[in-house]
Amino acid sequence: MTSQPTLTKAGHGPEGPGGPPTGSGLQAGLKNRHLSMIAIGGVIGAGLFVGSSTGIATTGPGILLSYALVGTLVVLVMRMLGEMSAANPTSGSFSAHADRALGPWAGFTIGWLYWFFWVVVLAVEATAGAAILEGWIPAVPQWGWALIVMVVLTATNLASVGSYGEFEFWFAGIKVVAISAFIVVGGLAVFGLLPGVDSDQAGLSNLTGHGGFLPNGAGAILTGILLVVFSFMGSEIATLAAGESEDPQRAVTKATNSIIWRIGVFYLGSIFVVVCLLPWDSKAIAEDGSYVAALDSLGIAHAGQIMNFIVLTSVLSCLNSGLYTASRMAFSLGQRGDAPQAFARTTHRGVPRAAILVSVVFGFVAVFFNYKFPDSVFLFLVNSSGAVALFVWLVICFSQLRMRKIIQAEAPEKLVVRMWLYPYLTWLSIAFIGFVLLYMLTDTEHDGRSTVLLTMLVAAVVLAIALVRHRLAGRRAAATAPERDEVGVG
Repeated sequence: MTSQPTLTKAGHGPEGPGGPPTGSGLQAGLKNRHLSMIAIGGVIGAGLFVGSSTGIATTGPGILLSYALVGTLVVLVMRMLGEMSAANPTSGSFSAHADRALGPWAGFTIGWLYWFFWVVVLAVEATAGAAILEGWIPAVPQWGWALIVMVVLTATNLASVGSYGEFEFWFAGIKVVAISAFIVVGGLAVFGLLPGVDSDQAGLSNLTGHGGFLPNGAGAILTGILLVVFSFMGSEIATLAAGESEDPQRAVTKATNSIIWRIGVFYLGSIFVVVCLLPWDSKAIAEDGSYVAALDSLGIAHAGQIMNFIVLTSVLSCLNSGLYTASRMAFSLGQRGDAPQAFARTTHRGVPRAAILVSVVFGFVAVFFNYKFPDSVFLFLVNSSGAVALFVWLVICFSQLRMRKIIQAEAPEKLVVRMWLYPYLTWLSIAFIGFVLLYMLTDTEHDGRSTVLLTMLVAAVVLAIALVRHRLAGRRAAATAPERDEVGVG
């Protein structure tokens, strides 16, 4: 059975409050309000604000269908993950579940791929945040801002899990308030209830005008899926963080049950407002970005700077959560013997210091590559981690098929969250993910083929390492078995 992290109350180890470092494991330092905001804010990534303009320009108003299809998939995958995590909350989340359900090779492979994905994201987000900050304060070079941002958030994560939770509470809170205000104000404008807005430009007619709802044909929906699918990565963070809450089962259940309205409101709601405020082929969407263009159309002053602040908040939130997530996955891998044992050691505050530092060091290296070799080494890192989200979702699906039977046999009372229409919707999800991966192999215009192939290459290398380690471990076990038998006989 997969080992689970030892949880203790914050500040209380075996040697009492304030005692010396005990390495006793993670601590339940996240409060309910932290978990609630992490769950809500986890689905609102910087990719929603930055990347949606390309999807709209490619698909037209039909991008709503692309978001709806991917959103439905994420809801189903999160339901499966919620079922497993509510029954067995652990910082390793889907990696730990795959370890038990499919075998150590699966937990090892998907765990390291996920860690790789997030350390690359650290570099991407640090660079994006630094570019915004340099625009505001050009006296500090961009690389300097990237360094400052990484150092500050590293210190936050090293302090305690409560510090991470507090920072994320406010970062996510700003995102939620901003996008909620955008939806309300934009919605009023769409229905002609906001004074000072050109009613000829804003309205439901933008959904069917300018070439129709699908101006580039139904096939554009699939292309839209490729462009938006990766902006949903992060929904699973709540299940990792739940392992450090006082009531993990309740936290996982709540996060799983709320995923539908979170995606419906923040993704579909905000994109609906954008494509109703402006024609999909408006030059402003392509030049300024979808949300900036939408704010400009409402006559809101300094729309660009307002959106820069919101994007910066999203970037910092993603950095904060990315470092937390990478370190907890490394911690779980260390616990299971799939990473150095140092990764599984914690301070007296329940912080896996080595796992955090190693993750941030790789993040710093990736930032260096971004500035030094942006079109070669860094491009390879980004593309080779690009399809990890789909691989993670695929592993969750296959793990759930097996784990449902294990839970029902061992502890059916732990099935407080159940996947709908099991196993039919699980198999349907697998088929959809497989279809998206195959379609990406035909996509050369948006680098879909290179992304899948490079990610598969990295995955194959990690899988090969996992299989070699498993075989060597089997040989060692076989070699020591006669020795144990002789000792037993003696």
